Amino acid sequence: MNVTDPIADMLTRIRNANAANKATVSMPSSKKLVEIVRVIQEEGYIESYSVEDTYPAKTLHITLKYGPKKAKVIRGIKRISKPGLRIYSSCADLPRVLGGLGTAVISTSHGVMADRDARKLGVGGEVVAYIW
Repeated sequence: MNVTDPIADMLTRIRNANAANKATVSMPSSKKLVEIVRVIQEEGYIESYSVEDTYPAKTLHITLKYGPKKAKVIRGIKRISKPGLRIYSSCADLPRVLGGLGTAVISTSHGVMADRDARKLGVGGEVVAYIW
């Protein structure tokens, strides 16, 4: 099945699996999705991810992270820049999610990175998603 917005599909699958307290979630893989998941893992919201080479397309497996007593690490996840309305931000105007407690995933000319890293490098780009 052809998906119009694979990033929104991935974020929705993560949100739904997290709400149902699932340990893992799987989805079709792409280079962009792997980069976004890498940033989410570096920020500590998921435990791990792997890409399995299956036919006809690769599959991305994400292991979700929970605290003690099944406390959710991911409180919320939201797609910002959509295919119908792209949202770009300069370095000076990069958003702060929950006053710095959350993370904005930014797609820059230097690759996909968290908002903190983009501020350090002094680059702006497309605001892909918020996660808190």
